[in-house]
Amino acid sequence: MKILTASILGALSFLPICSLLGAGASEPQIEADGWKGVSPRDEIRPSFEFVANGGPSARGSLIIRADERDGLDGHWVKTFPVQGVHYYQFRAVRRLVNAPVPRRSALARILWRDGAGRPVVHDEPGASSYAPGKSPVAEPEYPSDRDTGPSGWTEVADTYRAPERATEAIVELYLRWAPRAEVQWSEISLSETSAPPARKVRLATVHFRPSGKKSAAENCRLFAPFIEEAARKKADLVVLPETLTVCGTSLSYAEAAEPVPGPSTEYFSTLAKKHGLHLVVGLVERERHLIYNVAVLIGPDGHIIGKYRKVSLPRSEIEGGITPGEEYPVFDTRIGKVGLMVCYDGFFPEVARQLSNRGAEIIAFPVWGCNPLLAAARACENHVFLVSSTYTDPKDNWMISAIYDREGHVLEQARDWGTVAVTEVDLNQRLHWSSLGDFRAEIPRHRPVWPGEAEALKR
Repeated sequence: MKILTASILGALSFLPICSLLGAGASEPQIEADGWKGVSPRDEIRPSFEFVANGGPSARGSLIIRADERDGLDGHWVKTFPVQGVHYYQFRAVRRLVNAPVPRRSALARILWRDGAGRPVVHDEPGASSYAPGKSPVAEPEYPSDRDTGPSGWTEVADTYRAPERATEAIVELYLRWAPRAEVQWSEISLSETSAPPARKVRLATVHFRPSGKKSAAENCRLFAPFIEEAARKKADLVVLPETLTVCGTSLSYAEAAEPVPGPSTEYFSTLAKKHGLHLVVGLVERERHLIYNVAVLIGPDGHIIGKYRKVSLPRSEIEGGITPGEEYPVFDTRIGKVGLMVCYDGFFPEVARQLSNRGAEIIAFPVWGCNPLLAAARACENHVFLVSSTYTDPKDNWMISAIYDREGHVLEQARDWGTVAVTEVDLNQRLHWSSLGDFRAEIPRHRPVWPGEAEALKR
């Protein structure tokens, strides 16, 4: 592994503490190993300081401080040499004080440039929704926030493939929009590394509407052959439709409701374990006097990984005595991070956004019926794969049983009753948009701050 810069150390160890003053300073007075403190405008410039023995390992830290004024914005910047088509791992640690929303205020960016300092293009075509077939300009990369240690240092890291024409990587380390805040950046490196492995996952949807049965157990058994078919097609995750113990049985919600775990989850757990796959099942759950419209995620070992209680209830479910859920869990699985939402949730952007905020890469969507344009929007606006399973006939020009990509395009659809659609996706493959770049990485840095977000982060 070739280390382009391991950290702020070495020749800098003899330097005293040096300050780069705030507003009114048109140019920084010093550089720290090539790092410069800059700002879009002098009047919103924070102060910059290098501490030779700073950081968690006392190897040096780059500090940015904001005074009491709103809107201050500055960053440290340094250029590193790179080779096109080689892979690089960026890593730094940061400690942040008094910034209510760290995702927006303390971030790193990487810009790819040629030898003349000009932007370069990616080597492959990007998203097809805009400028299809063209290789997009390499917009800034946004490394992800990782774990925060007990001493308050957060790792910021990611691995990238340098575009073919890139000879330079400009690294920027920010503090912005946080009065009285301070950030320390340390242990900054951009290291040549090997290509990360693909994370290929086979996603499946079942298009089937039960009818003619009188009990929840009978309805459950109708889905066994479709799960078996998905397994033959090597599916890793299979999504079944909403409230499948109610559909076609004439049972009320209350009559079909059962505990989770309960008889239906026990049946589907047996099938998930038999076929070695993840299974999402739409059921009606009873807990004491309450009933919920629920989606349950079962793992390939037959154990229940988790459940989601439908938050957005239509009139018929409210009138049927169903209680809304209030949590947005995302589950770590061996195939990736999976979120669940159910039917009417698709009409509202909040549910899918809450799931993507929590890291969902795939959203499983048991759904009786919904506007398919909204399902596509939920996938596109959150840059996630979405798998829907519905009772709606495609002839009705309404909801479909399909796998949507991160642009909201349908990758595969189960069009006929009693069919299974399966497709393979790579969760590690970045999708670059013209003018936006890697939008999935950009969302947390740019999406608005919602009321209560800062307070929730403190809990």
